[in-house]
Parts: sequence; structure tokens; C-alpha cells
Amino acid sequence: MKKKLAAIIIIFMFVLSMWVTIALATDTSIGTSVSTSTDVSIGTTTPATVGTNAGTDAGSNTNEADLKNDATVNLVQIKDQQLETLQDYQDSYGDATYGFVAYILNIIRIYSIPFGFAGIAISGIYRYIIGIRKLDVRDKGFGAMIGIITAMVICQVLPLVFAIVVKGWRG
Repeated sequence: MKKKLAAIIIIFMFVLSMWVTIALATDTSIGTSVSTSTDVSIGTTTPATVGTNAGTDAGSNTNEADLKNDATVNLVQIKDQQLETLQDYQDSYGDATYGFVAYILNIIRIYSIPFGFAGIAISGIYRYIIGIRKLDVRDKGFGAMIGIITAMVICQVLPLVFAIVVKGWRG
């Protein structure tokens, strides 16, 4: 009974980590940029399609062009937001190199959580499901779980330590 409960918990953690990954990947600011970019792309493509005689072909090409424009606009907006965030880090730390390192550590901190949960779920499957019959796999799953938790804690604490050392001691 305990092993079935552990398996259910591990599967729940895996599904939860996938949900968190999807939630992080689809930010609400991206959704608003789609609506604003659609207005812009409709305004720019409508005059071009009014005078054409190609009826349905022009309509399908316009829709494909709108989708490509939306995707391009979204990518450009995401790139601009990330460059602005990087510039904020560089301004905050007073140096381009320190700001870049802090920016990268922040990205690692954010993405270590879903990957850590997925790794814990997989190592839990090795420990509690496959490891029932094979003791070496059980030990391997436990070792992997400890390693993943350790790496996850390090990824969460490293940006704080970096900020304390760089801002506190450097001045």
C-alpha cells in the first residue's frame, strides 16, 4: 500500500512539474501582445487585400501572413523584454559582466524548479517502482534523487550568494 501511494505521489509530482513548466512557458504578457499585434497586422494587411481579385487565395495567404507576423512580433517583443531585463541587471550590478552572470543565474533559478521536479519524479519511479525487484536500481534511484535535490537547492541559493558577494563586498 505504501509503495502504491508513493507511486501515485510521484506521478502527481511529475504532472505538477509539467503543468508548472507549461505555465512558465505561457506568460500572460505574451497573450496581450498577441491581441495588440493582431490589430497592427490587420491594419497593415487589409488595404493590400482589398484591391486583389484572388478572393479565397488572398484570404488564406493573409491569414498565414498574420500568423507569421504575430509570431515574429511575439518573438521580437520577448527578445526586447529579455534585453531590457538584462540591461536592468547590468545597471543594478554596475558592470556588464556581473549583470550578465546575475541574469543567467536567475534564468537557471527559474528553470531548475520544473526540471528538478521532473527529475525527482523519474528517480522516484526508479526507486519505488522499478526498485521493488532490483535493489541496484533502487539505490541508483535514491542516489539520483539526492543529487537532483542537491542541485536544485544549489540552483536556488546560488543567485542569492552571488548577489551578497558581489553587491555586499564589492560595494
